Amino acid sequence: MARSEARLVPALIFIALVVAAVASLGTPLITSVATSFHVSLGSAQWTLTIALLSGAVATPVLGRLGAGPHRRATILATLTVVVAGSALTVLPLPFAWLLAGRAAQGVGLGLTALMMGVARDHLPEERSASVIALISVVSVIGAGVGYPLAALLAELGGVRAAYGLGLAVTAAALVTAWRSMPEAPEGRSAHVDVAGAVVLAAALLLVLYLAGERNLWSRHLPVAACLAVVAVVLLRVWTVIELRSTTPLIDVRAVRHPAVAGANLAMFVGGIGMYLLLTLVTRYAQTPHGAGYGFGLTTFVAGLVLVPFSVLGFVAGKLTPRVRTRIAGPLLLAGSAVVVGGGFVLFAAARSNLAELFVAMGVLGFGVGGFSAAMPGVILAVTPKSETSSAMSFNYVVRSVGYSLGSAIGGLVLAAGTGPGHLFPDDSAYTTAALAGIGAMAIATLTSLTLARRRPSATNT
Repeated sequence: MARSEARLVPALIFIALVVAAVASLGTPLITSVATSFHVSLGSAQWTLTIALLSGAVATPVLGRLGAGPHRRATILATLTVVVAGSALTVLPLPFAWLLAGRAAQGVGLGLTALMMGVARDHLPEERSASVIALISVVSVIGAGVGYPLAALLAELGGVRAAYGLGLAVTAAALVTAWRSMPEAPEGRSAHVDVAGAVVLAAALLLVLYLAGERNLWSRHLPVAACLAVVAVVLLRVWTVIELRSTTPLIDVRAVRHPAVAGANLAMFVGGIGMYLLLTLVTRYAQTPHGAGYGFGLTTFVAGLVLVPFSVLGFVAGKLTPRVRTRIAGPLLLAGSAVVVGGGFVLFAAARSNLAELFVAMGVLGFGVGGFSAAMPGVILAVTPKSETSSAMSFNYVVRSVGYSLGSAIGGLVLAAGTGPGHLFPDDSAYTTAALAGIGAMAIATLTSLTLARRRPSATNT
């Protein structure tokens, strides 16, 4: 048992890290893709958006399949799809095939919740709690790992070389899963609600499209507003389908539990703030000196700014399970949200030298790490073991949408702060965006504190 546990835990963490890092590869490569494939930056942006979309759609489907008897087969099949997609990104094929490959890579994001389900089923309760927290953390800090490596490879060998990194690590993840993933416990059953999956996919497509197409809001506001209404209607229809289904994709009734609903609301708003600051800092670091601010860093060097984010995020992830024995999960969420808010304050007040950006990113990483590590405990405290993957998959859908909106809000605020004929926004636009982030984290903090008051004992079980 000890030997199998010693092999299983690193495998779970490695797979979660790989799928997160590979999905984030689109971020540093957008400019390189536009240049290499002779497409616009807007089109190149879809190499990131389509991965987030496919991940958001695949997550609840895989979560439901992972709750059944064929979890090992589901994990292996999903990683096979990710490896095949990675191969498409490396082969000398047209841009459409690159998008197809990125969509296949994004499917891997759905494996994070399955890794948590495996940990909860096959590890002792105390051990599983800390492993689940760490899985949640590495699924976030994976971007900080993949960003500088991909940027360096792109500078040295071009965009195909950078995507080659994704192929290598996903192949390694597949071999790791084949050697270490156990079968699900007996007595499980799972059915996928196909109608619910289709409607949810359509709704998420609209949400992420609206989040990514910033020009649509500035130039065609009525169209954007109509599409937003359609997205809301589709989400409402999906909710009705799930409530009426005997085998729902996501148990909406369970999601409405005060602890789960509060945690997901905090994740949504907190996700907006977290990704907003990540976007602001990396963009600020790459802005040339000619704009009157910024540091003119290359993509690779700007990626190194994420190192404190990843390191301190990992540290917070390791510390949180120990602290949680003394402090309730919702209070940890609130404290972590305050720390993230502190990162915004630092960025808004002091960004005149590179060291200050490193400090802000370190504070952000520590807050995000603590927030991500505490989140599963709040949800799983009121969730049966058999529903672990399904419950956490919904949380990751919420997180994906929050991240996308955070990125979009940052882009909209900076676009609004860009004067006519100017290529870069005014420095004050970054301060305005930071203030918006502080507001988002304040809401996340208040939501978490409200949750702590309503369910004072749920997170201590």
